[in-house]
This record gives sequence, structure tokens and C-alpha cells, in this order.
Amino acid sequence: MAGPGGGGGGGGNDLQWCFSQVKGAVDEDVAEADIISTVEFNYSGDLLATGDKGGRVVIFQREQEVGNEFEFSGTKKLIYFCQSKSRPHHGGGEYNVYSTFQSHEPEFDYLKSLEIEEKINKIRWLPQQNAAHFLLSTNDKTIKLWKISERDKRAEGYNLKEEDGRFRDPVRITTLRVPVLKPMDLMVEASPRRIFANAHTYHINSISVNSDYETYLSSDDLRINLWHLEITDRSFNIVDVKPANMEELTEVITAAECHPHQCNVFAYSSSKGTIRLCDMRAGALCDKHSKFFEEPEDPSSRSFFSEIISSISDVKFSHNGRYMMTRDYLSVKVWDVNMETRPVETYQVHEYLRSKLCSLYENDCIFDKFECCWNGLDSAIMTGSYNNFFRMFDRNTKRDITLEASRESSKPRAILKPRKVCTGGKRKKDEISVDSLDFNKKILHTAWHPKENIIAVAATNHLYIFQDKVN
Repeated sequence: MAGPGGGGGGGGNDLQWCFSQVKGAVDEDVAEADIISTVEFNYSGDLLATGDKGGRVVIFQREQEVGNEFEFSGTKKLIYFCQSKSRPHHGGGEYNVYSTFQSHEPEFDYLKSLEIEEKINKIRWLPQQNAAHFLLSTNDKTIKLWKISERDKRAEGYNLKEEDGRFRDPVRITTLRVPVLKPMDLMVEASPRRIFANAHTYHINSISVNSDYETYLSSDDLRINLWHLEITDRSFNIVDVKPANMEELTEVITAAECHPHQCNVFAYSSSKGTIRLCDMRAGALCDKHSKFFEEPEDPSSRSFFSEIISSISDVKFSHNGRYMMTRDYLSVKVWDVNMETRPVETYQVHEYLRSKLCSLYENDCIFDKFECCWNGLDSAIMTGSYNNFFRMFDRNTKRDITLEASRESSKPRAILKPRKVCTGGKRKKDEISVDSLDFNKKILHTAWHPKENIIAVAATNHLYIFQDKVN
């Protein structure tokens, strides 16, 4: 069966996805620090950023050749030397390493005797305003604004120092020289411009850049804060669901996102499977939501696991702002922002796991937080599953496909074969039994190019890039 399509670059409902690239070491033993924890394309899709559990951010650039890398470690910067930007275009346009830097370090809160992991929870790009690129990255407690800039010229011919940096004897300086700019190998530099700290008591689960591009939201389990990108020493608490008595706590915030066009509107999801839409014009504290989205539960299907699997792990507005997509443990739901009573579309991601919930609870997999993403035209959606499977759903044709990110199928331009899971009875040749799924291999983080049919899928410590066959 052909896969769903429709990136910003066109494509129909009969796309075939093929392998493009895979990044990451081949070693069987995966270091915890190398596990990818977030993936994000920038607004143009020319840059792709990943964050990992070791606190590093790696940025890939499309059709950019990277030369020998010389690393200068310091508290402020990490610099990479790259070859010239000029490179002939070739089909597909590969993503190659553009910049790598240490975004967060492990910390220790002495007042609370608490270790703060360096793991990058989220990365969000800002729209490009000049030659430099800016992105926000966050761990559990601290958000940083990074500037990624290029230099391909250097000044030569100083009066007071030699080319190697040594200062000249002032007595021997008899003429005045005018320094000139000379071309040099491209150098990409990442430097922290702002650090937004000490505003969250609990772990940050979301950051979202507002459509005014001046403010952004950060969300933890119980509070959502609004920041100005230029102001680091204060933020405004706009949602606070912390009860006076913590024993009365019944739900927590799981994700939050700004509306793509209306800078006063944002949505946040909860562990009870509900979504609240809030309007910042209504009050400084958005404790009273303007809309409340919840699907009534079927009493006949209620079980011990109902509340756990109904918890929403991700919420995303469509690019046009008309719909919201939410991911819970077993399904993806699409909500019309004008209809609060029930979702307009529901897609089962891995319904065959419903009979396995007990064992998934025992091995803690039931608490995995899967993300979801839209394609550029909002016509298709993608989310991950186990066994390095990921799912795509075409909203127009209602067709779906299961694909696998694996090194076995990572031959150049190899077309991905649809995978099917067999739940019982006789297994067909190409099917895989639900009992032989590997729950240690999971696709939690995916990203779709905003304009083309190119997708990025994080599978443990590997980043897979796939594209449609016609690309």
C-alpha cells in the first residue's frame, strides 16, 4: 500500500517513501548520553536540529559540505570549522553536520538536594530575521537562547599585533596600516545569548514560540509561564493548577503550545486526556479556560489502565490554526477548535497493544511519551510506535501506513516496505507477531519538513531521514 503524502512541496496520496540518510554510530552498545530526545526542523526546513540526553545540540544543514572539525571547548562557545559553502546541487539535498555544541550541563540544586539532568527536552527555532539563526533549547529547569552564526572573513594587517596574535614592539611601528578583510574557511559559531532560569519548580515539558515572535511559553507539570525573548530575569505565570493541598492533585499539565496565528491564544493538555484553550486577553491569569475539549469515556471499556492511556503526551496546532492534534498512548485525535464535544478524527496507532497493557505497565512502557507532527499542508500526520515503527495517516483518504526505521532497509533510495503486525492466528509472510515486537526500540520523536515530503525520525541514538521517491 502506498503511503500518505502532501508535504508543502505537493505529493498526493500515493507517495512511496524511500531511505535518504541515517546519522549515528553503528555500535550495538548505546551510550545513554547519545539517545536523541528531540528533533525539530526550522521554518524553512533547511536546518534540522536534534537534542540528546547528554545535553548536546547537533544542527544539520541541507546541502552543506562539512570539512575537518576542530573543536574549541570553553564555557561560552564551541566552534566548528567547515569548508566553503559553495557546493553543486544534487538530487534530494543531503543533511550534513552544520554545528554541534553543548547546550546544557548537569547541575545540582543544593537547596533541594536534587540532580538536574542535562537532557534536552525540547528545541524550538525562531524565524530567521538576518544572517544568523536562533533557537531555544531547554532541559528540566533552564531555557537557553542560542545564536548560530557564520564567519567566512577575517581581518588582517593590524597595527599593534602580528598575524599570529603576538603584540608588536611599539617602538618599531613607524607606519599606519589599514586592516583589510580576507576570505577564510567558513566557521560556524554557537553562542548563548540569553539564559532563562529559576522560573520552574517542576520539570519543563514544553516550550512554544508565540506568533508575535517576541514571546514564548514554557510549561511544567503545574504551571505555564510567558516570557519575553529579551527579558531573562522575570516571566509571567499565566496558568497555575497547583492545589493548596498537594494531596488533592488529580491532574498535571503534559504539553502546551501557542496558536500559530493568534498570539493571545494557547492550548495545554492534561494527564486526564483533556485540552484547554485559553485566551490571554481574558485575564492575566488564565485559570479559566475559554474552551474545554474532552471526549466522553465509554463506560463499557473502562479498565484499570483507562486513565493512564488517556493521558495526552503531545498537542500540536495545525499550520492553519483550525485544528489541534493530540497523541495519547494508543491513538491520535484531531480536534476542530470550534467543536469541544469530541474529536473530528481518531486514528488508532497500535490498537493491538490493548491486550498487552498489563505487561506494558510492568515494564513502564505505558508511560512513554510519544510525539506527533503535521505535514506542511495539514493533510497527513505522523507519530511513532514500538519496534522502530512509525505511522502515517492521510486525512483525506483515511489510508494509513506503518513504516520501519532500520539499518537493514537503509540502502540509498531504497523504498520502505509497509509493515503489518499480526495479533493472532496464522501469521502471513510479511507480518510480524505482536509477541515479537521489541519495546526497547521506540520512535518517540518525529519531525516533518514544513514544505516538502522529507521526514526525520529519531530511533534511540540514530536519526533517520526519509523522503518521497519523486524528490
